[in-house]
Amino acid sequence: MATLTSLTSRVTALVSVLVLTVGAVSACTPRPDGPAPLAERFFADLGRGDTGAAAQLSDRPTEAHADLNEAWTGLQATRLDATVLGSRFTQDTGSVNYRFTWELPKNRSWTYDGVLNLIRDEGNWRIRWAASALHPKLGEHQTFLLRADPPRRATVNEAGGTEVLVPGNTFRYQLDAKKAGPALMATARVVADVLRQFDDTLNPQLLAERASSSTRPLDLITLRPAHRDRVAGALDALPGVVVTPQAAMLPTDDRFAPAVVGEVKKAVLDELDGEAGWRVVSVNQNGADVDILTEVAPKPAPSITLTLDRRVQDAAQHAVDAQGNKAMIVAMRPSTGEILAVAQNAAADADGIAATTGLYPPGSTFKIVTAGAAIQSNMADPDSMVACPGQIEIGHRTIPNYDRFDLGTVPLSRAFADSCNTTFAELASRMPPTALNVAASQFGIGEDYVIDGLTTVTGTVPATVDLTERTEDGFGQGKVLVTPFGMTLAAATVAAGETPMPHLIAGRTTVETGEHPPADPGALEGLRSMMRLVVQDGTAKDIRDSGEVYGKTGEAEFAGGSHAWFAGYRGDLAFAALIVGGGSSAYAVRMVRRMFGELPPDFPA
Repeated sequence: MATLTSLTSRVTALVSVLVLTVGAVSACTPRPDGPAPLAERFFADLGRGDTGAAAQLSDRPTEAHADLNEAWTGLQATRLDATVLGSRFTQDTGSVNYRFTWELPKNRSWTYDGVLNLIRDEGNWRIRWAASALHPKLGEHQTFLLRADPPRRATVNEAGGTEVLVPGNTFRYQLDAKKAGPALMATARVVADVLRQFDDTLNPQLLAERASSSTRPLDLITLRPAHRDRVAGALDALPGVVVTPQAAMLPTDDRFAPAVVGEVKKAVLDELDGEAGWRVVSVNQNGADVDILTEVAPKPAPSITLTLDRRVQDAAQHAVDAQGNKAMIVAMRPSTGEILAVAQNAAADADGIAATTGLYPPGSTFKIVTAGAAIQSNMADPDSMVACPGQIEIGHRTIPNYDRFDLGTVPLSRAFADSCNTTFAELASRMPPTALNVAASQFGIGEDYVIDGLTTVTGTVPATVDLTERTEDGFGQGKVLVTPFGMTLAAATVAAGETPMPHLIAGRTTVETGEHPPADPGALEGLRSMMRLVVQDGTAKDIRDSGEVYGKTGEAEFAGGSHAWFAGYRGDLAFAALIVGGGSSAYAVRMVRRMFGELPPDFPA
């Protein structure tokens, strides 16, 4: 081939002659018949990609042409800039010092200096060809090869530093009818039998037919390492079974917040690869590496840290796993908004991330909001005497207490601690249509948060002019709906004195949309004393031995049952717990008690 046309079309040469130093054995004035002009022609041809023309300037054009083409191809070069640094010659021999700059894919560049040796035959200069003309360290029958050095993928860690997601491989299983040959049916039978533990719909006859009619290997399943280990002995050596490793990020613990970790992986996957390194190596005629000619080390991406705390997450997970009904716990650090745990059992997993997106009536936990609205509007304070009858008529609705208990007239704090529906229904009935809606937003409920790595919903508290609806909303029934995440925010607001900005991935900014007026400090102070009384001498007495816990229980009724709630905080850990259809709030309290039982008494001091 005379020219390398594919390169000529996309390569523009830049040949610049900086210094031409011509000398004999001793330094002297350059003579016009030196080797530099020929070298310049050689570099110009090579820079244009015309390897054929460049090779013709050598004493071994066939070998030179092959070596030049291999160099361009091996480097995947897009451009060559050559600079003549100087030349020397005697009667019939000479040399030209040069500087090559190869432009390589992905904005890489390789610069080095070399020497081009020349001879004069019958008055004409020729390049004395050897592989070393391309690089001083290139030997005979050697050429360049560009290799990429991908960095090790970064890990995703929890707050304590242990790994949550690590780089690894999944294994893609396929059935290739051509490779199976006459053993196809026998292979299909074994495949269906072995993989039935993962897919009970597999049919050997159908697998064989589909594989035979496909022009490509038939996809069977992709397995993680632990699952692959269970089938490798039976499947990997079968004729027609093709196993292909595929790079992936794998969880270190399948039970560590699986739904959350799955979302996190999607959010950070493109940020884990870092910057690949690269090398130019010399290889011999057999393709074996001989030497490293230049090398740029890879730059791994920094690990990504989640705010999830393994101690809290594990404790919460063990607590929800002990429940038969759908159960979930969300925990947060009020001082920072760090999400410490999002735990739900297998039953709840069927609904996606129910802990942060599932909307449920909050029952009496919503009295945190109603009490806050009443205190900040001066309707009442914790010491105000309020009525707590067994039932009350408001509009067309009869509001009862649980089992119609009657406390008579008591301080608001007592009505809160014993969860008097009638008290809070009456308070809500006297509030303006938007009062509960605004108060809820002061606790983060009804707000929208865009959190990197986690889909969240807080809840909905519609403003209403309908007296009955507002009355029912006041004790968490009606049309009020919240998520465990939303109730955790409410508890965190009481603990911190303001609604924290929730986040899951360290260093990522959460975007909040909508109006978010600040909570009233006086109302929050009053709520703290009332939430403490709930634990000391109210509906959450079962958790009194778990440290200084503040909380509010809730039992949200629905047709055929009720949801069990408990929301509150201990120190710098706010929480909300829900058992769907769990009945009495006592079960939610005990679930949280179990969580605290696995944590140090002063956690997270």
